[in-house]
Amino acid sequence: MAESFFSVSFELIPIDRGLPYDLFINSSIIESREKFVRIVRLGDVLSKEDLVRFKTKYHQIYVREVQRSIFLKSLVDLTDDATPEEQPEKGTGENGGEQNKRTPGQAPLKQVSALDIKKTTVLKDSAIHHLETLFDQDPPTEVLSQTIVGCRDVVESMIDVLQDYNIDKLRELIGSLSFHDFYTYDHSINVSMYCILIYRSLNPEASKEEIIQAGMAGLLHDLGKIKIPTEIINNAGKLSDQDFKEIQKHPGFGQDLLLQSDLNLPADLDPALLARAIHEHHENFDGTGYPNKIGGENIHLLARITAIADFFDAITTKRSYHEPLSLEEAIALMKKFEGKKIDPELFHLFLQHAEQLAAKARTNLEFTSEDFDPCQPHRELPLAIARQAAAAKEASSDGKVKAEFPAPQPDDFGQVKVIEPKTAIPQKATFGKVKVLDNGPAKPFKKKAA
Repeated sequence: MAESFFSVSFELIPIDRGLPYDLFINSSIIESREKFVRIVRLGDVLSKEDLVRFKTKYHQIYVREVQRSIFLKSLVDLTDDATPEEQPEKGTGENGGEQNKRTPGQAPLKQVSALDIKKTTVLKDSAIHHLETLFDQDPPTEVLSQTIVGCRDVVESMIDVLQDYNIDKLRELIGSLSFHDFYTYDHSINVSMYCILIYRSLNPEASKEEIIQAGMAGLLHDLGKIKIPTEIINNAGKLSDQDFKEIQKHPGFGQDLLLQSDLNLPADLDPALLARAIHEHHENFDGTGYPNKIGGENIHLLARITAIADFFDAITTKRSYHEPLSLEEAIALMKKFEGKKIDPELFHLFLQHAEQLAAKARTNLEFTSEDFDPCQPHRELPLAIARQAAAAKEASSDGKVKAEFPAPQPDDFGQVKVIEPKTAIPQKATFGKVKVLDNGPAKPFKKKAA
């Protein structure tokens, strides 16, 4: 079996201490016939001058895929001695733009360091690599186990990187990252990061193992979608009633995948707990959700946390096909769902870590449908001014109406393609991308319909 490698940034290689992994270069000039050669052995010590020389001599350096988790853990010890520059008025990444504009009187953006952006980019690329493994096939139990272990390693490193973050600062970090065309990948990673912060805020004395469970609940909350046809997952327009019923099966599918008796996971992961969180993340606090219409504290805590993170990311993160709400509008809109879709006490805790935004949270927008699903991509968010939204609901015989969207245009939803961020940080290569020896160029994402 061919050995796999992934590319890494020169700036993320530790210096003046033993390297915990091997470094390779691709010596082939033919893209489809890669030949990886080791240039630094595990345990060797590199200096700053060595890295400068490498950067001048080599276009890209690589680490073995089997050493990915070791590489991710090494990121935690990296520090940035330079004073981080304040973000510009508009986000520098593809995900920045309008959502990071400052309004008059609003506090300046937090300082998100260039190093944190690089670290998080690597973690995100690693998470996408693992999620692609799941969505590119109907994985056998052994592959599912290995992939979940890989996801766990990403979440553990994510916890360390986000140690001093609050909701505002995390939102700015997410806005500095590039986004992937396959909505489920990006959304799952963002939800995981928000779950980490919310859980740590709820329980400041929580052990790392407990926080890992919260982050994994967020990262895997849409795991069951690997059983749903890709054309339904990627439909950013109006879903038919039949397709919506199909989407509603994904919490049950996710639960079943995690409750397989021969799943082999680390001792610090509780598959039964994660399965329950996944199964209940679409249950509403007032008992109107799915699949079982349970409510209140009968919904597992991690599912209630995931629901808030799920909702918040869906309406605040810029996509290639729609603009997000401002953060103030998003929080004001979510307030209207306290005690309905989301747990009011947990939401109040969430607001304590977004105080500047919560103080100015006002909006006259409402959803035109009660069936808004944050796990689905939306070509346009189904919103209208309050009176128009009420009229739209009254016009429907059942009091609900699914929002009308522009007709879907030809696009590349679901393809493995990352849009490079327009950032001031020099990036000559895409870090974290997997290259497989002698396997030719990467193929676009495509999953067979169920």
